Amino acid sequence: MTPPGGIPVYPGLTTRPGRSRPVRTRECLKRMTTQQKKSSTRQGFKTGESIVYPAHGVGQIVAIEEQEVAGMKLELFVIDFEKDKMRLKVPVGKAVSIGMRKLSETDFVDRALKVVQGKARVKRTMWSRRAQEYDAKINSGDLISIAEVVRDLYRAENQPEQSYSERQLYEAALDRMAREIAAVNKMSETEAVRLVEANLNKGPKRGKAIEEDEQDEAA
Repeated sequence: MTPPGGIPVYPGLTTRPGRSRPVRTRECLKRMTTQQKKSSTRQGFKTGESIVYPAHGVGQIVAIEEQEVAGMKLELFVIDFEKDKMRLKVPVGKAVSIGMRKLSETDFVDRALKVVQGKARVKRTMWSRRAQEYDAKINSGDLISIAEVVRDLYRAENQPEQSYSERQLYEAALDRMAREIAAVNKMSETEAVRLVEANLNKGPKRGKAIEEDEQDEAA
């Protein structure tokens, strides 16, 4: 759009009487306090890289953003979690301390798959307490801890069915584990789930005593 006088008006820009150059408005300057750095590396993480965030699992750094807060510049990782349709902004300086990490190496994934082949280890405590421990492991971001939850809550076809709460925790742990394995091995999540289940089926059958203990206090 060109106003009288032939000076073009741009979004966020205006003109002042007697001046031929457009002047930035406050709104424009406010928008400019946030800048994205498309190709950057911070704290060992770079844009375009898949990472693991403890509470949400695998995500991708889509940008490193710089914002000005109270006169100070703050850098943020912009992370997308495609499956959850969520975007998270994490301060660069706090990323490591809150547990954000790179994807596991393939040998570590193999270790996790070995874990699910093992015998379930179930504590003789109330289900509510065990459920809290399982939830903490799932949200720890540690692949081995997540694999332990998958192993302990897995049920073969010839075993008693899981309770509703057990099933929820099992599926959450399996989803977290499969998503990271899929990202590391460059396969689909469905293929990763099948890989985990194949390794679960290699494990020893659980005894009756353990099954009864697992069902105790479960709701």
